[in-house]
Amino acid sequence: MSMQPLLIELGTEELPVKALPGLAQAFFDGVIAALEKRGIAVEHGDAKPLYSPRRLAVLLPGVAVEQPPQTSEVLGPYLNIALDAEGQPTRALQGFAAKAGVDWTQLEKVADAKGERFVHRATTPGALTLDLLQGVLDDALAAMPIPKPMRWGDHAYGFARPLHWLVALLGSTVANVQALGIRAGRQSRGHRFHAPGDVAIAQPQDYVEALRQAFVLVDPDERRARVVAEVEAAARHAGGSARIDADNLEQVNCLNEWPVAVACTFERDFLAVPQEALVETMEANQKFFPVLDTQGRLTEHFIGIANIESKDPAEIRKGYERVIRPRFSDAKFFFDEDLKQGLESMGEGLKAVTYQAKLGSVADKVARVAALVETIAAQVGADPAQARRAAQLAKNDLQSRMVNEFPELQGIAGRYYAQHAGEPDAVALAIDEAYRPRFAADDIAASMLGKVLAIAERLDTLAGGFAAGLKPTGNKDPFALRRNALGLARTIIESGFELDLKALLAKANEALATRNVQADPSELYDFILDRLRGYYADKGVPASHFNAVAEWKPASLYDFDRRLDAIGTFAQLPEAAALAAANKRIGNILKKADIAIPGMEDPALMTEAAERALAEAVEAAYAETGPALARGDYVDVLSHLARLRPQVDAFFDAVMVNADDPAVRGNRLALLKRLADRLSSVAAIEHLSA
Repeated sequence: MSMQPLLIELGTEELPVKALPGLAQAFFDGVIAALEKRGIAVEHGDAKPLYSPRRLAVLLPGVAVEQPPQTSEVLGPYLNIALDAEGQPTRALQGFAAKAGVDWTQLEKVADAKGERFVHRATTPGALTLDLLQGVLDDALAAMPIPKPMRWGDHAYGFARPLHWLVALLGSTVANVQALGIRAGRQSRGHRFHAPGDVAIAQPQDYVEALRQAFVLVDPDERRARVVAEVEAAARHAGGSARIDADNLEQVNCLNEWPVAVACTFERDFLAVPQEALVETMEANQKFFPVLDTQGRLTEHFIGIANIESKDPAEIRKGYERVIRPRFSDAKFFFDEDLKQGLESMGEGLKAVTYQAKLGSVADKVARVAALVETIAAQVGADPAQARRAAQLAKNDLQSRMVNEFPELQGIAGRYYAQHAGEPDAVALAIDEAYRPRFAADDIAASMLGKVLAIAERLDTLAGGFAAGLKPTGNKDPFALRRNALGLARTIIESGFELDLKALLAKANEALATRNVQADPSELYDFILDRLRGYYADKGVPASHFNAVAEWKPASLYDFDRRLDAIGTFAQLPEAAALAAANKRIGNILKKADIAIPGMEDPALMTEAAERALAEAVEAAYAETGPALARGDYVDVLSHLARLRPQVDAFFDAVMVNADDPAVRGNRLALLKRLADRLSSVAAIEHLSA
């Protein structure tokens, strides 16, 4: 099969930065899907989406130049209808043959459940890929996710941005296609300033290098690597190391076709401002890269990326330095004014700030969290007084000028203000860490006090949200209760805290009594457990393992985690599947029991050797696993129980549970119940049974 490389490039005005990678991937996938839909073979190789701010491109190393031969099969009339008594064709058969364009004698026969019938089979040459590329391009464009297409001129069509040129080459041949009013050619375009003219592409494999010579790095990986190299080199020259945030890097990569680093500085006086505010301004607002010292502290240096090799980089530097100065000046003013006011006095205004209509003010929430945090601190060995102090100050920075201007600094600003006010370091750090994890991949709080405050905050948020009728529905979750539930669960589990979550949820709910609203603690527990389902699925834990532990609803989530870990170990044992199936069978037998089951089996009523052997093994298992169960060593418990398999198998092979004698039947049911109770002491292992 003859193959040729394929290039399709859409040349546009500057595309939306955040949408660019997704648009490129969608166009790449759409072209391949449209080719394969038409039966055109594609060699992917290491092909990937190519893009820059002004173009989307698909470059495939091998595409078949034509479809494979196309076969068709059309079923005709059955023989009893197609032929008369003399075996001659009826009008029905003659009409079918005429429609197929052949003599009836050239038709084949095929049999099905109703009998034999005529069939016309034909093979036609496949169409040339060049002739099909218009449909391929149309399909790929139609499949692209563009929620708000832009329209230009007096055309009815639209796209993410106006289209200015189109390249479509199969091998060295220009495809006769058009898109959005532009006819395809082999002329691409170079960098807007360095090489603004046309760039002729002789054949697809020349594309990347031809654009590189025209100051366009169309490969996003090459462009990204250049950004990193340029930024790191400039930072080293400034005597530090660059902070390269992944999101910031991706946006810079989508803003430039020929990235060039420009080293800049700002006044050292601004370093008195919390560095998080300065970093946020540089990254989020200006897409600059801060430079840090060896201790990870912000320096007065930063790196900007220009989309041009300027003859006068000093002018670009002045522009970059000038654009951040107003924001830095505002941040310094806000910070200085906040320090004059003081963190504690900021809290006076919280009484006037509504947290939620049914739940009262932010001050009311602070009071509830302060009560909760003392309870939790006492249980995990933290200082209750310090925990309460951290809770009382934790929301005060919401009234600060800094947080009003930089909302993402909630907690962070509070930490700086607490340190300035002379609060203990543990209290100041907890004010910041109470917000962790701030996002999905973030770590939990690192300090003991931070963990305690993070747990208390989320307990109140969850109880209050459910009590106020703000349960998440579909994609609506105004109080971020799903994220809070997972953050709470992660903090408890990853901290190794043995906390009774059910009791804490009940306590959080009791604190809402003064607001005349209530939540259902059991519903809250189930909601948190449901968040954990996805958390463990992401870790590769099978759903059957999770369900086995979730059925018992352990009050401690740390205990839940250890049980789940033990189930994972148990499931690898050769005895696991058989014991899980046996426990499931026992459960079904006990459900169908039609007599009262004694609390303990009577050895005198045991008539079979297999049941006596099982009774002895169960008794030994209780003695062996009791201490391990008490100390929570669930792996040890299940490893001992795995040794029961021979006796369990022998029992079911040799013993009739539903004996005619009610006393014997009840005794055997009692034995099975004791066995099931211990087999299920860690988790409902029957969920492991296929």
